[in-house]
Amino acid sequence: MTVTGTITEDTAAPRKLRVVMAQLDFLVGDIPGNTDLIIQATREAAERHQADIVLFPELCLTGYPPEDLLLRPSLDLRVQEALERLQQANLAPAMIIGAPLRAAGLLYNAAVVIEAGEIRGRYFKRCPPNYQVFDEKRYFAEGSQTLVVDIKGVPVGITVCEDLWKDGPLEDAAAAGAQLVLNLNASPYDIDKQARRKALLERKATENRVSIVYVNLVGGQDELVFDGGSMVYDHSGTLKVEIPQFTNGLFPVDFLCEHHCQPVSQPLPPEPSLEANVYNALVTGVRDYVNKNGFKSVVLGLSGGIDSAVTLAVAADALGKERVRAVMMPFRYTSSASLEDAEAQARAMGVQYDVFSIEPMYDTFMATLAKPFEGTRPDTTEENLQARLRGVLLMSLSNKFGSLVLTTGNKSEMAVGYSTLYGDMAGGFDVLKDVPKTLVFRLAWYRNSLAPVIPERVITRPPSAELAPDQKDEDSLPGYDILDQILHFYVERDYSAEAIVAEGFDRADVERVLRLVDINEYKRRQAPIGVRITERGFGKDRRYPITNGWKLGF
Repeated sequence: MTVTGTITEDTAAPRKLRVVMAQLDFLVGDIPGNTDLIIQATREAAERHQADIVLFPELCLTGYPPEDLLLRPSLDLRVQEALERLQQANLAPAMIIGAPLRAAGLLYNAAVVIEAGEIRGRYFKRCPPNYQVFDEKRYFAEGSQTLVVDIKGVPVGITVCEDLWKDGPLEDAAAAGAQLVLNLNASPYDIDKQARRKALLERKATENRVSIVYVNLVGGQDELVFDGGSMVYDHSGTLKVEIPQFTNGLFPVDFLCEHHCQPVSQPLPPEPSLEANVYNALVTGVRDYVNKNGFKSVVLGLSGGIDSAVTLAVAADALGKERVRAVMMPFRYTSSASLEDAEAQARAMGVQYDVFSIEPMYDTFMATLAKPFEGTRPDTTEENLQARLRGVLLMSLSNKFGSLVLTTGNKSEMAVGYSTLYGDMAGGFDVLKDVPKTLVFRLAWYRNSLAPVIPERVITRPPSAELAPDQKDEDSLPGYDILDQILHFYVERDYSAEAIVAEGFDRADVERVLRLVDINEYKRRQAPIGVRITERGFGKDRRYPITNGWKLGF
């Protein structure tokens, strides 16, 4: 165990310490730009908030997760140049940043303490995670030492993200005399994550009799969304400060440090509803994916159904109506209700709206295919052709105008393969990829509670792909209230078929749904990425072989 700095004895008068939580959005790979942001934020924290410490998120220097950028030969040089710039800035507050650092030939996920132009301490993350979306053991060695550094006369312990979730690192910092523990995080959002964080922080603060400052990253990175939600707990396990989720900025908190570092309470934000939180996550994910990748605008197919309606609402809220184009592509099976509702929503939201019939193109294709299809009956081939023609139209608009195509499939459909390769799956980003259909309905009602932009008929009438006469989704699938429960047990909790049947579901439904999930892995591998909002989405979380002989059962 290593203790850095001088631990000063308590005196009669409590010491005052101001920590500024930098809940900010960093761009993965942009080390110079991220360095600029750290310097700018530290200066602002000093000038506006008189900060003693500015605490940044995990790996803020590279952004998170940097993935195989960590294997680039120039990584060490770029990080060293950034650290030198941070030292040369010679800023008054102590900056605590996250960066990859190499020592004795090994790479570590590190926290670096820089004060008055000097590096006062380095801490190497002791518990790199390797589960769900985390793959840190591919890159990082495990640290083994504890860091407690004296800042303004206060013994401050440093830990990084997963270190808090395991026993050892925080306990060692408290045993080494830390009165305050600062925890740098890049913790991605899922529906229940903030509640789990709070339970953990309450327990750790209480057991170790130390105050904890938990600072988290905010913003979107590919399929991951980071929600911030930075917090401060006192040594009795009481939540004293909480920063609203999905909020970018600098947030000061004062401590009075004597035998303990007691944070000064601040009003806590209201608890957001599940629908509000998920909606904010989707907006954040779309906004950052589009902006960070340099797209000028987005385009999507607006069908008059609920999935495209919610996708349009999210896109317009994320980017502004001027950057969104909605396209209705009717066919002979498209109902008048769909045409009317799509136009009504597009007008209500003020986005560019076009109507391009796919019927002439469909007839041309079918004329070309008449000879090879001779003697066969219409089936899903003709239905899929409709979806693929729509995909061609949207991709053509994308190529011509530099717009990103947003696809509109939800998690329930992606799970069972209720989608068309190179058709409605054609595009660059799927907003609802991890949103079950039942939650899509709830999001529609939530968005309308803010301002009624989605026609009520879109939400209330039975869902249909409208690829055949009088078609309904539930003609070929169990009801979504049943389907989503089965999928939750199988996809997110890894229940077997027998275990799901034991939960009270019909065996035929269970076996049918699970078989559809298994045989459609090949489709999901070719699907665009989308915002992850559950504990286990289709992407980095779930890695099943396409070719396999695993049988349903126990």
